[in-house]
Amino acid sequence: MSFDAVAQQPKLLHLLQGVVAFAAVVCLILLALHRGPARRRGAAFLLLAPALLLLTVGLVLPGLRTLLLSFMDREGDARVGLDNYVWLFTDPEALIALRNTLAWVVLVPLLVTAVGLLYAAAVVRSRFRALALSLVLLPMAISFVGAGLVWKFVYAYRPAEADQIGLLNQLVVTFGGTPRQWLVESPWNVLFLVVAMVWTQAGFAAVLLTGAIGAVPGEITEAARLDGASPRQIFWRITVPLIRPTLLVVVLAEVIGTFKSFDIVRTMTAGQFDTGVIAHEMYDQAFRYGETGRGAALAVLLFALVTPVVAYRIRAQRSAG
Repeated sequence: MSFDAVAQQPKLLHLLQGVVAFAAVVCLILLALHRGPARRRGAAFLLLAPALLLLTVGLVLPGLRTLLLSFMDREGDARVGLDNYVWLFTDPEALIALRNTLAWVVLVPLLVTAVGLLYAAAVVRSRFRALALSLVLLPMAISFVGAGLVWKFVYAYRPAEADQIGLLNQLVVTFGGTPRQWLVESPWNVLFLVVAMVWTQAGFAAVLLTGAIGAVPGEITEAARLDGASPRQIFWRITVPLIRPTLLVVVLAEVIGTFKSFDIVRTMTAGQFDTGVIAHEMYDQAFRYGETGRGAALAVLLFALVTPVVAYRIRAQRSAG
């Protein structure tokens, strides 16, 4: 492609200009470090400057712009004060999204951690541990969109007189039941979406918790066994308290990921039938309905909910270190 052809494509030209500008900044920093005095603080600041520049342009400025838009009308022209936030806590659809997000944040971390813990306890001493962990990790190789499509077929509905293509309805028909539209019936359809999320994330929890259980000192469990403790007592009263930091990491990671859940909802129900969550409602308001201010208000709320969890996770990691 010639330079003239590049110049005729504004987006590509802007990208090329940005790359050249960033490379020039990096070169200037390296030149200053090479010729200037070797002061630790100054050198550290210069080395961090490109990252700080990218964070400012790609994160801080868009964040401030989103905060500003949350106080604007749908066109982003006139100020409407707190109207978008009032809508957020009074509109029925927005309240459904808040309710569903709360259900996701409670159920997904709890179920993922529970399934991962039980699976880890079952395979940690097995000769086929590697194979078992590989199998439970397979869903993580699939994107959330792919997982949503897989489970959409599992829940697929056909009338009773037709051949069922959905695994769940086929099982229901086999045992003499009537096929149901699992993704339409509220509020149970939210639970069926949660199952898809748990299926994709349980492997992550199982791998981390298997390593944590395997690292528990054997002399501690052996001493408890000699004192007459049963395997169940050893597990719940010794093993689980000792792996508490890893359990906390799993729970916090799942909470953060669940707040941003979008792909599975979009793929399986598109937010219909009262299955919307904050991230999906934000997308709909901003890009489908053209309500820029409301979409920005949802984004600000999502940021406000995630930030304390991220801060607590960082604090917990520093304390553990």
